[in-house]
Amino acid sequence: MSLERRCATAAHWTEEQYHQAFQGEGVGRLVLVAEGSLLIAPGLENNSNKPPGLLGFLVARHLAPEWELENIVVASTARRKGIGQRLLNALLGAARETNSGSVFLEVRESNVAARTLYQKAGFKQTGLRKSYYTNPLEDAVLYRHAFG
Repeated sequence: MSLERRCATAAHWTEEQYHQAFQGEGVGRLVLVAEGSLLIAPGLENNSNKPPGLLGFLVARHLAPEWELENIVVASTARRKGIGQRLLNALLGAARETNSGSVFLEVRESNVAARTLYQKAGFKQTGLRKSYYTNPLEDAVLYRHAFG
């Protein structure tokens, strides 16, 4: 939750929502976590004695025959290093393994970085939900990645 709260563009869930996602209660969910240590400067490894940190995560749910990407967050210090792409590719792989027809999501219209990531991964814009998000009020752009 700490990582998610530091990311203004993430879907902000309650503690109970995260608890349900990690407990696997109800609908089938996939939770992917990226952990590791980052370089603190070119050529210098993070040699601290701290354990590897949380770099990002993804939560998706399986609503056969589709998957919904519910949340994806990458730490600000880990962005533009391919972590979001790897998390997204793992979701697409899981969706293919379950013979799913597509993966869908919605994203804030102003979140250009995420929209670019999705488009590069083969997602196509399918619609718009007016005033979907609050704080601030903003439209949601709908995307779908169809298989086959």
